[in-house]
Amino acid sequence: MTTGKQLLIKNGTVVNADQSVVADVLCFDGVIQKIAENISTDEAQGAEVIDASGQYIMPGGIDPHTHMQLPFMGTVASEDFYTGTAAGLAGGTTMIIDFVIPNPQQSLLEAYKQWREWAEKSVSDYSFHVAITWWDESVHRDMQTLVNDYGVNSFKHFMAYKNAIMADDEILFKSFSRSLELGALPTVHAENGEVVFQLQKKLIDNGVFGAEGHPQSRPPEVEGEAANRVARIAEVVDIPLYIVHVSTKQALEVISRCRHEGQQVFGEVLTSHLLIDESVYYEKDWASRAAHVMSPPFREKSHLDALWKALQSGNLHTTATDHCCFCADQKAAGKEDFRLIPNGTAGIENRMEVLWHHGVNAGRLSINDFVRVTSTNTAQIFNIYPRKGHIQVGADADIVIWDPKKSKTISAKTHKQNVDFNVFEGMEVNGCPSHTISGGKIVYINDELKVEKGAGKYVNRPPFPAYYKPRPLHKRYDK
Repeated sequence: MTTGKQLLIKNGTVVNADQSVVADVLCFDGVIQKIAENISTDEAQGAEVIDASGQYIMPGGIDPHTHMQLPFMGTVASEDFYTGTAAGLAGGTTMIIDFVIPNPQQSLLEAYKQWREWAEKSVSDYSFHVAITWWDESVHRDMQTLVNDYGVNSFKHFMAYKNAIMADDEILFKSFSRSLELGALPTVHAENGEVVFQLQKKLIDNGVFGAEGHPQSRPPEVEGEAANRVARIAEVVDIPLYIVHVSTKQALEVISRCRHEGQQVFGEVLTSHLLIDESVYYEKDWASRAAHVMSPPFREKSHLDALWKALQSGNLHTTATDHCCFCADQKAAGKEDFRLIPNGTAGIENRMEVLWHHGVNAGRLSINDFVRVTSTNTAQIFNIYPRKGHIQVGADADIVIWDPKKSKTISAKTHKQNVDFNVFEGMEVNGCPSHTISGGKIVYINDELKVEKGAGKYVNRPPFPAYYKPRPLHKRYDK
């Protein structure tokens, strides 16, 4: 997305992960051209000017975990790449990293090309992780093509969803080893799929059919066990690891231990897991209970406290949404059997504002921490920094102007997400975007979207040669 017109943002405070400075920002042709105090309008003749007095000029948010238009559990997510990225822009998110999820035995390249076609209608920038759901020599070969020719530097592995897309230990080891050769980062959904499957069957046999069976079949221990197992596999392969949507103290203990031992393990947390507890699965209204069904499920409150502390201390590194929307009529497929409720909730529009309200306003995060966990860390971990995730000359002009005094009440009646339920319904937040800028163009202002279908760009992410220094499997000792 480019524009031949200059854009000048004046009188604000530029906030990056490392520092905050009072400065103006001049953008042209989709790129930040100058950052300085008191850039004159004479210097930027004909520029569109935004007065950011009393506001923060921050890197646009990057959501590293979304599922737009996902075919899943017999239906397709209600949010497509057009509506989903537009909702993201309304909340200050200027880039997503979505997931290509091949069916078992489907060519990785075939699936990737299908997702690229679906994403052509995106209104903000986007990239893809590619899931490894099966293994043979074609997968081994396609991974190299994806890294070298298509700018994919991360591969996703589901340890859950038995008899569908679950990766067993053999797949994990082979995929991690191949990723090491290619300079790609493995990402993992850590839940013991076999134990979940057996618990689901046991609950059904005991007459538990309602949505409460979902969290009961996925206790915290199944996440902790899977996180520990996959971390040890990554340690053996000698490769960094990124664990998605961490929701439990047990998984946090694994990440903390690994990092203490010098292993590169990164943790992602969903804003919803920071703020919503498992009581939602025991409300009277079945539709509300089903609307909250996602994996991992929402947890007991002590886990929420632990997640906040891990985000503050640096043992969790990114905030995401796992944005995967299903409306009430889609969720109703599991009315008689909780195993059939499509897993997923929304969040891309509200991620940054709820994190600001409950993080910055509550004293848990500084404004620099906020930038770090909503944008910069993701850009660095997935190797697109400083093009993304930083306000500096030469970076993409993906910017959110944040008004700390602006307030709103979140509601499905007014949100721009294409789904009929909002897990943050009724939450009042103070601190919201006043403007969102994507590729140097104002795409959101005064609660109005000004987007162009297909304006988003695909972002290539190069591999990580500096990260990957594998040790030999067999050490030789000279006498």
